[in-house]
Amino acid sequence: MRYLGLDLGSKTLGIAMSDDKGIIASCLKVIRHDEEYERLVDEVSLLVAEKKIEGIVLGLPKNMNNTLGFKGELSLKFKEMLEEKVSVPVFLQDERLTTVSANNVLIDGGMSRKKRKKVVDSVAATIILQTFLDKEKQL
Repeated sequence: MRYLGLDLGSKTLGIAMSDDKGIIASCLKVIRHDEEYERLVDEVSLLVAEKKIEGIVLGLPKNMNNTLGFKGELSLKFKEMLEEKVSVPVFLQDERLTTVSANNVLIDGGMSRKKRKKVVDSVAATIILQTFLDKEKQL
């Protein structure tokens, strides 16, 4: 089963994709946006069709005390928009500290700050998706 992983940020949407067996997540791309969520949904919908995606995993940003803030509520609304447009299930995955982890991976790899800024969201999407895939394997 092939999945897309999404990390919705305030200016970008990081996208990752799994292999066709749903085992390994890889970075796909980053889409910049100016809060044009309908355009983002259309672009994700095209990817779903083009890549034969069978499920979407959307990062759900929670506060450290497990509550939802503004960004969490925005992700829930984005999930609803996706569900209206695509015919595949949309799953939520807790994404606390994924951007921190993604930055740490890139720093450890010796990537400059300028280059990190361009790819960090797709790396975060990869971490979100891989966490989901690993959890699914255990079931």
